[in-house]
Amino acid sequence: MKQIYILLIALLMGLSTNAEKSGTCGPNLKWHLTDDGVLTISGEGEMTDYSYSNRSPWYGQNVKRIIIDDGVTTIGDIAFYGCSSLTSVTIPNSVRAIGNSAFSGCSSLTSVTIPNSVTTIGDGAFIVCSSLTSVTIPNSVTKIGQSAFSYCRALTSVTIPNSVTTIGKSAFSDCSSLTSVTIPNSVTTIGEAAFRYCSHLTSV
Repeated sequence: MKQIYILLIALLMGLSTNAEKSGTCGPNLKWHLTDDGVLTISGEGEMTDYSYSNRSPWYGQNVKRIIIDDGVTTIGDIAFYGCSSLTSVTIPNSVRAIGNSAFSGCSSLTSVTIPNSVTTIGDGAFIVCSSLTSVTIPNSVTKIGQSAFSYCRALTSVTIPNSVTTIGKSAFSDCSSLTSVTIPNSVTTIGEAAFRYCSHLTSV
């Protein structure tokens, strides 16, 4: 009888571990994570800003794909920090700002398209996205935050649109595969060490 109870407990624990999970991630936002690693953020308005001491409710889960529905206006600070299995993210045109360290440490993310609605890319937004080879920065962005793309060592080229006025400190530092960068006339400030250790950079 005791062995049966142990087996039942183990089975229930296994079911709870694999169960789909959901909750809230903003005043009017909900999240839902499926068994196969698809995280959907839905609703309208701003996402909660998280911190290293108060991480997102999906932190530590096996998130492989993120779908952010139209209506979400911000991606919170540290929202998807450490989602090392993440390979794909859909960002809608309703998003205005990508928070600080929002995608930091997403080491399997290979490309990202930032929609025309975004005006600010936060500090460390894509830091240590070591597989990121392609990023599209739209004409709506006015500021690229400090260390926004630091240690994106697979990134080979980047075109900064003529809406950008500020490139933050260490924004592209340690992007060791970066060979080409285009900086428009609109830029008035390039922060300290913005392209430090870009050892293959041959054209600016």
